[in-house]
Amino acid sequence: MSQRIGVYPGTFDPLTLGHLDIIRRGSRLVDKLVIGVTTNPSKQPMFTVAERMEMVRREVASLPANVEVVEFDSLLMDFAVSQDATMILRGLRAVGDFEYEFQMAGMNQQLNNRIETVFLMADVSLQPIASRLVKEIARYGGAIDKFVTPSVAADIARHLQRGA
Repeated sequence: MSQRIGVYPGTFDPLTLGHLDIIRRGSRLVDKLVIGVTTNPSKQPMFTVAERMEMVRREVASLPANVEVVEFDSLLMDFAVSQDATMILRGLRAVGDFEYEFQMAGMNQQLNNRIETVFLMADVSLQPIASRLVKEIARYGGAIDKFVTPSVAADIARHLQRGA
């Protein structure tokens, strides 16, 4: 029997507790979960890809060994094929997410119908968390400890101090 490999793609700028929830739960659905850290030209990243790779690796280090962190800058389906993935894992928070993710899943299926997209609902307590909002709250001096790990909060604080 072949190994079930899933890809969980994202910018993870920064990695939130919501992302970690999806990673933990998703890692139980596959033999290997590849976290694909990518750029998104439509977003203004706070952290470089290298910084985000380090952040994600550090935060998933305590998870089972079936989680791997890989950088990619290509079409998601090409990346999934390069990882021998059979599944794309995506987290959903709200109706707005569903509409976007539904469209993306449809396009991805047109590109490669051998790779399934699987959606996991975010834990109810984590549904409002969005990286974009975490950055905005932090920029205005708000508390972000309910949304990210202490080490990610420290990364954000250091980044904001450098930029000041």
